[in-house]
Amino acid sequence: MPQQVPYLKKEILTGIHKQPVQEAIKLTAVCFEGDGQADLVHHGGEDKAVCVYPFEHYAYWETQGLRMGFGAFGENLTTQGIVEENIHIGDTFQLGTAIVQVSQPRQSCFKLSVKYGLPELPLQVQQTGYTGFYFRVLQEGVVAPSDSLICMSKHPAALSISYANQIMHVEKTNREAMERLLAAPELSSSWRATFVKRLAGLETDTAERLTGRAANKEAE
Repeated sequence: MPQQVPYLKKEILTGIHKQPVQEAIKLTAVCFEGDGQADLVHHGGEDKAVCVYPFEHYAYWETQGLRMGFGAFGENLTTQGIVEENIHIGDTFQLGTAIVQVSQPRQSCFKLSVKYGLPELPLQVQQTGYTGFYFRVLQEGVVAPSDSLICMSKHPAALSISYANQIMHVEKTNREAMERLLAAPELSSSWRATFVKRLAGLETDTAERLTGRAANKEAE
């Protein structure tokens, strides 16, 4: 659950400090029971009920000086066997007795820099593409640590998490690609809103998410 941690000259509330569990847990439409998000603007909600991060990336971050343990990036599930290149918006999985669906890439926020004391880390995560992703819950159920993700269906459009990251963060003026992503109804509402704004000539300010600019101002 969220807890107060020191940040600059104040304390902020964050749920990034996850701990492994041993028992089966109920997965609801918005979260695992006993889990919580402090910032419901950038985290949580039905489209972002479950945060997933691939274990495969841990080795890279260790070369960057981070000490990694399961849940290191605040994810609900640390997985092995799927990475951003081979999982797609709209792919559906069975997880325990629940059914989940990929909704969007994860967008890292300044809480990572709070946890590790590295202001540049959120942007670095974004630039590497080692972002992880989110599930929405199509069917609530119970999930145990021993359960596997079982693929039920691959989305025919095959819009990978890596592709979505590329269009969101690099090819920001690629109208054809944005329209292709918007054509997938499974894409999360927040990412849809961002692409619609861009197509209308408006850009979303990411400074608050990446740097905690609002928190910085409050602390001054």
